[in-house]
This record gives sequence, C-alpha cells and structure tokens, in this order.
Amino acid sequence: MLHQNTSSLNGKYKKIISVVPSLTELLYDLGLNEEVVGITKFCIHPEEWFRTKTRIGGTKQLNIEAIRKLNPDLIIANKEENEKDQILELANEFNVFITDIKTLEDALLAIYDIGTLTNKKEEALAINDQIQKEAELLASSPKVINVAYLIWSKPYMTINSDTFIHHLIAMNGWTNVFGDHPDRYPMIEVEALQEKNPDVIFLSSEPFPFAQKHVEELLPYFPKSKIILVDGEMFSWYGSRLRYAFEYFRELQKDIG
Repeated sequence: MLHQNTSSLNGKYKKIISVVPSLTELLYDLGLNEEVVGITKFCIHPEEWFRTKTRIGGTKQLNIEAIRKLNPDLIIANKEENEKDQILELANEFNVFITDIKTLEDALLAIYDIGTLTNKKEEALAINDQIQKEAELLASSPKVINVAYLIWSKPYMTINSDTFIHHLIAMNGWTNVFGDHPDRYPMIEVEALQEKNPDVIFLSSEPFPFAQKHVEELLPYFPKSKIILVDGEMFSWYGSRLRYAFEYFRELQKDIG
C-alpha cells in the first residue's frame, strides 16, 4: 500500500529498499545497515553501501523484478524523484512510504517519520537537532543578490519556486530569478538568462555535472555575473546531508561577497 504518513504503518521492518539517494544516506546514518537490502544506482553515499548493496535500477527506471526478488517489507520513495506509475505498481504488492519534500520543514518531518518507522526515533531526533542548530547559524545575505541556478545543459534548465532548491536559496536571502516561472524545471535559452541579468549563476554538480569548461562557455555572455560551480548535493539532498549544508552556504556567501 502507498502511505504518506506513519500512522498507517506499523511493525518492525527487516527488509527495506530505498529508491531515493538522499534518504538512502539517511538510513545509513540512522544505523540501518542490516535492514536495508536494496538501493538505486544513484545512491552513491555511503560508498560502502554503493559497493555492497543490491542495486535495483535508477530512481526513475526501477527494476521491478529485482525489487520483487528482494521482497521488501518497506520501500521508501519520493513523489518527485520517482516515477508515479512505478511507485503505484509497487504499492500494489509492498508497503511504500512516499515523501514529498519542498521545504526544510518537510525534510525535518520526513527524517522524523522515517526514524519513527524504523525504530530509530532517537537517532532521527538527534540528526534533526543538528540540522536545526546549523540552520539557525545561517544569516540572510546582507544585500539583494539575484541568482540563477542551472541544473542541466543543452538545453539549460533551472528551477522555479516550487522546489526544495529554491527554498534553500531563499533561506540564504538570495532571489531566484526564475522563481516565478510556471514550470518547476524550466528549459531556458541563454537569451532568457541574459534578460534576467543575474548577479550570480550557480552551476550545479548534479544532475548534470557542470565543470570549469561550462563556466568558460558562459563567461562571454555574462561578463558582469559571477559564475560559480556549486555542490548540488548541498542544495538538493534533503536527508542527513543537511547537517553540512548550512556551513557550506555560509562559505558560499563569503565567496559571493
């Protein structure tokens, strides 16, 4: 069955599959090494699990038969990162707990819920406490800075306000120049980006692996903008990695000036 709250789930889960990379890392940090039996090919943290756990396809191309062979008693998924039809198919046979995360508050609730489900409530509360303490240390940028955050190349793609990335950008006091776009992940031309005239252009390390050569490609079009390669995991991973995100943002604010 498909579940979006913990009240409809109960029992000790001995065979868990995670189909969300950031939540796979959370399960590791909760101490669920024995219980987790399957992960996706994009679950790169921790490296130990990436090397040793059974991989059941990609986040949007799950290997349903491989999942059936593992016969999990709980699958942890995400509304955005996984394909709806595949999750519904799995929900016909297995318990699927689906998360929907667009804000820090959503992320903290998901961590708490997953901790509750897996009998790791105290560990989840400790992680949340660390995240909240780090978040409280993040001061808003002292001046208005307009930013564009690119997640893909050829075509360039960015994010609107209905995303977790946008929420973290806003927490820094920065303004997402495509926040009001009607599409969650707009495809844009260089000309559209020039019209927005951003002070800073962030090139994310994921899902597209932007590199220095991409900075150099954009420089002629944006001589007055700062173009910065950023760690996409810090902006988009909403599990236990959030413990390190806010220190990263504080350093990034210093770099921007």
